[in-house]
Amino acid sequence: MDIGLLGALNVRTNGVSVAPTAPKPRQVLALLALRADQVVPVAALVEEVWAGAPPRSARTTLQTYVLQIREHITAALRRGADPEGTDAVSAKDVLTTLPGGYLLASGGGGSDIREFERLRELGCRAMDGEDFAGASRVLRQALDLWTGPPFADVRTGVHLAMEARRLEEGRLCALDQRIEADLQLGRHRELLAELTVLTSRHRTHENLHAQFMLALYRSGRRGEALHVYQQLRALLVRDLGLEPSARLRRLQQSILTAGADSADGSAHDDPAAPAQGGGLTRVP
Repeated sequence: MDIGLLGALNVRTNGVSVAPTAPKPRQVLALLALRADQVVPVAALVEEVWAGAPPRSARTTLQTYVLQIREHITAALRRGADPEGTDAVSAKDVLTTLPGGYLLASGGGGSDIREFERLRELGCRAMDGEDFAGASRVLRQALDLWTGPPFADVRTGVHLAMEARRLEEGRLCALDQRIEADLQLGRHRELLAELTVLTSRHRTHENLHAQFMLALYRSGRRGEALHVYQQLRALLVRDLGLEPSARLRRLQQSILTAGADSADGSAHDDPAAPAQGGGLTRVP
């Protein structure tokens, strides 16, 4: 079974989708697929589908949804059935009823969420080891698994919504690390278009703005880098009553006091100190 959840729901057996079209059965399948190879308690499925206000018939209705999913699994299994019938697998083997809940067996198939988390961990380790080229490559592979918001075409209840927030935060962290790796590799000009979009989308995310400022400065656009800071500061003060962090203020001061032609793309831990050759530093 191949499981895709970083975008539209895409759960396939023998290359055939096993996802129902009705909203609530899709919701049930999404939660089962999210926790593939683990028992999902009936209570969790009921809470997900009915948001803490289940009808009296909730458990019976849930059983009906499970039967609908099994019908789709059965159709998919028939596509790859052994003509001799010696290795026959039934839908109940794939979506199993166990005491207290249900388990969707992946059968060793892939999950885009698990693969994303594996690659993100490898990328972070590469960053820690200062293998910036490796980190950039692996983190790009992780981010390329995303085709849209998690569970994009599934109605989400408490469990799926919470998981979607966790995944989005993980994606943003991976993106932040990949951009940092690219800055370390001197790819500041290549990052400008991407950071323009990201800072517009995440208007109060300080590290993305710091990376944008640094990329602009290293591209010889010192005034625009300072303008990014001023825009962020105005937004933080107006909407949140906050000043930018000390690290971001130090970066602004570094840009103010450094010559525009002194950046050489290198980086140090202290964002206020000039790098070798007079370049500015990163904001951790």
